[in-house]
Amino acid sequence: MNAIVSRLKHMVVEVIPTAVFFFIAFEVIAFTRDLMLETPGTFTSTLTATIIGALVVAKVGVVVDMLPFMNRFPGKPLIYTVVWKAGFYFLATLILRYLEHVIPFVIESGDFFMANRQLFGQEGAWPRFWFVQIWLVVLFFMYCTFREFGRVLGRERVLRMFFRSIDNDPR
Repeated sequence: MNAIVSRLKHMVVEVIPTAVFFFIAFEVIAFTRDLMLETPGTFTSTLTATIIGALVVAKVGVVVDMLPFMNRFPGKPLIYTVVWKAGFYFLATLILRYLEHVIPFVIESGDFFMANRQLFGQEGAWPRFWFVQIWLVVLFFMYCTFREFGRVLGRERVLRMFFRSIDNDPR
């Protein structure tokens, strides 16, 4: 029983920084999207979706990072791994977000090809779609960069660098 509790505690501690990062990131995306669309007052529904989205992405991110093909460039400069992982996450979100948009049309029409025609014919939907995707690629790049720095430098060193004075600190 102690092993299960210990493992759960480790998983929660591992997910928290990623969840916080993506919660803040998704809130920034939602806020800028609402500013662009001039639709204030959607905070409550967006907050719930943001919390759920951040938790899901955090858990999926931790699981995906354990896949063997994600650590494809050991010994190479970090940019290889950062671009590889950010590209993978970008492609995954592109597919998932596309499916999220096309599925309601498939349910409505019953035909995948008709649903695609309806989706691609929607006026104004694609600028919003790409607006979010561009934000996501930037955020995934930042996330992967921070994760790789943390992996290479070590968690304690990164925390010390970010949250303690580094003047005259020989460590």
